[in-house]
Amino acid sequence: MAEGRKPALRLSGISKAFGRTTALRNLSFEVAEGCFFALFGPSSVGKTTTLRTIAGLASPDSGRLEIGGVDMTNAPIAGRGVSMVFQSFALYPHLSVAENFAYPLRAQQLSKATIEARVRETAAMLKLAHRLSHKPITLSGGEQQRVALGRSLIQRPRILLLDEPLTNLDAKLRHDMRAEFKRLHRQLGMTVVYATPDELEALAMGEEIAVMRDGAVMQRGTPDELYERPADLYVAAKIGSPAINVVEARLGSGGDWLDTPFGPIGLPRPANGAAGEATVVGIRPSDLRAAHAGETGIAARVHLVEPLGDITIVSLESANHILRLVLTEQQAANLRPGDPFTVAIDPAKIHVFRAHDGQAMR
Repeated sequence: MAEGRKPALRLSGISKAFGRTTALRNLSFEVAEGCFFALFGPSSVGKTTTLRTIAGLASPDSGRLEIGGVDMTNAPIAGRGVSMVFQSFALYPHLSVAENFAYPLRAQQLSKATIEARVRETAAMLKLAHRLSHKPITLSGGEQQRVALGRSLIQRPRILLLDEPLTNLDAKLRHDMRAEFKRLHRQLGMTVVYATPDELEALAMGEEIAVMRDGAVMQRGTPDELYERPADLYVAAKIGSPAINVVEARLGSGGDWLDTPFGPIGLPRPANGAAGEATVVGIRPSDLRAAHAGETGIAARVHLVEPLGDITIVSLESANHILRLVLTEQQAANLRPGDPFTVAIDPAKIHVFRAHDGQAMR
C-alpha cells in the first residue's frame, strides 16, 4: 500500500463461489486513500466479482471487507459510499444526459437546487455542458462513457469502481479516456479501483497494480516493482511488452550459473536451488542487445523484423529458440531475415523461476 496513507479499502481472505465455480479464493489486498489502484488480469479471474463485492452487489461466502476502517462485509449498498461504472455504460436511453446525471440524486431525495447545481458542475468537469439536453443514443462512445462516469461522480463517492470501462471504445478513444481518467483522479483525489484485462491501461494508470489469477492476487506493487521483480513466471509473462523471453534451463552446481540451450550463463548472485534443478529463465526483450565487436555473445540469426515507428522488435533464432529484443529504428534499419546476429545478455537482468511452480528463485 502507498506509504503514509491510510487504507480506504481492505479485503481480507474474501472467498466467493457460484455453485461449483470459485470466483474469489482467499482474496486479500489494501488500497490507500486517494490511490488509483488497478486490478489486472485476463477474463474470468474474478475482477468483476471483486468490484461487485466491494460495491455490495455480491456477498462473500467468507472473509472481511473494510471501507474506511469500518466492517462493511454485509452492509447495505447505500451506506458504503461506493459507486460503480459498468463496462456496458448502463445509461437510461429515454433520459437526457442531464436526467441521467440527476437520477441517483433524485433517489437520495436531494433538493432541486442541489441537484441542478451538481449536474452543472459535473457536466462542466466532464466537458459535457453542451450535451445536457441530448439522449445517449445521439452521443459518441467517448461521450457515453463520460456520462456513465459522471453519473457515478455526481454522487461524490468515497471509492469509485471502474469495471473495464474502456473495452467498448476504439483505440483512439481509449487513449483519450485514459488521460481523462487520470486528469479527473488528480482533480478529485478520490480512491479509484480500476479493473482491466489490458496491460497498457493497468501500467499507464495504476499507481499500484494487483495481478490476479484464479480469483486471487498473485502479486501487488507499483508498475516498476512488477516489471523488475516479478514474484513468479505468471506475473513476469503478464507485465511487459513485448512479452518476456522464456527458456528452459537447469541450475548449475553452486547455484551461480545456468545450463541453457545457448550454453552456460553465469549469475551474479547464486540462486536458491539444488544443482540440476529444472528452471525457467526469463529475459526481457529490452534487456537484450547487440554484442559489441569482439564481445562474447549468443550466435543467432534474424528471424523476423517488426518496425514500430521509433523502435523495432527483432526476433532472433538460436538453438531452436526464438528470442525477441527491442532495437532503435536506426539499429535495425539494415537487418533482414537470415542475417547473422550476436546477442548479448546482461546476467544481472535475468529472472530465474522454478520450473515446477513458477516461483522466482532470486
